Amino acid sequence: MVRGEGIYLYDEDGRAYIDCASGTFNLSLGYSHPAVVEAIRQQSANLIHTTSTFQVDPVSRTVRRLVEESPPNLVQVHLKVGGGSEANEGAVKMAQRATGRREVVTLFRSHHGQTMMMTSMSGNAFRKAPFPILYPGSVQVPDPYCFRCFYGQRRESCALMCVDRIDDFLEYASGGQVAAVIVEPISGNGGNVVAPDGYLPRLREFCDRHDIVLIFDEIQTGIGRTGRMFAAQHFGVEPDAITVGKGLGGSGAQIAGILTSERLAGLPAHHHSFTYGANALAAAAAAVTLDIVARPEFLANVRATGDHIMARLRDLQRRYRAIGDVRGVGLMIGVELVLPGNAPAVALTGELAERGMRHGLVLRTSRYGHGNVLKIRPPLILTLDEADLICDRLDALLREVAT
Repeated sequence: MVRGEGIYLYDEDGRAYIDCASGTFNLSLGYSHPAVVEAIRQQSANLIHTTSTFQVDPVSRTVRRLVEESPPNLVQVHLKVGGGSEANEGAVKMAQRATGRREVVTLFRSHHGQTMMMTSMSGNAFRKAPFPILYPGSVQVPDPYCFRCFYGQRRESCALMCVDRIDDFLEYASGGQVAAVIVEPISGNGGNVVAPDGYLPRLREFCDRHDIVLIFDEIQTGIGRTGRMFAAQHFGVEPDAITVGKGLGGSGAQIAGILTSERLAGLPAHHHSFTYGANALAAAAAAVTLDIVARPEFLANVRATGDHIMARLRDLQRRYRAIGDVRGVGLMIGVELVLPGNAPAVALTGELAERGMRHGLVLRTSRYGHGNVLKIRPPLILTLDEADLICDRLDALLREVAT
């Protein structure tokens, strides 16, 4: 690959591909967005990096904008991290310090990062298998995966058992020292599982009842991906912390952060501060990204294009038996592929992603190729015409494989 522009990625032979993965789900404004490029150009002429001991204008602007756009209880921002894994790990440290407890509850299929702590706490055994020593103190509980409910329930009658039964895990599977629950409002790598109505408010109530810190991992869902600045706002919940990254850099600038309530503030810098955190160049990109994404018409377009793709995909579902489920919010969309009897069609999913390149589509699958969900998450600058083009190409791809 040699060049990117907007939603397109170009290879050395001049072929163009619509990037339905937005890089690694981090190009919220697509490739080489002019405003991001200009912000980086101007900042690079003045100051690329300095130690985070000092205040610099782009970092201060990014912090202010994050607080302005976040749920009202989140008034502190920690940017001294280099990526989403470090942001999630830092939020866990803050919860442990604030509560005096050590354990963390995460969900089946969750993916919270690649550091050893976050690998240990994530919900896939295949990611942990090669490592002889893992971080202790995490408890995985069933995720709210209505299409494949762990408890064999139906959403209309389940009474959200997936939240209520966490009490049993605390009683019988934990060490009685749970500091935090960390959850993706919509799972990123785990199959685009969307929390059903009522789940996250009930989880908020559960955490309040047990004095547990609730952390939303919004590394993928944040910065406009759901048609709101944060998925927390879509679901009407105020967590104690939100972690952000990926799309915050607009066109790929490396930046991440932790938004917290006052309760979690005050972790000394020597406990969680990284060399390239709060980088001035990346913060300049983030500040202009936040200004663009926060525009009401921008977020409205994310909702409109997402709804349009969902409608088109549900039409494809009626025509192709291999599509078992279509789910998503905004431009955070997943297509679950199944075999007869709804068994996961993992090989088919991988084949579709591989053949997608021939149809000019960059597609990613769930669980690092171990899953059966195609992820449709193009840059948020997508137009309705481009949304139709994606769906037309998906239709041709499915038709080719079906025949």
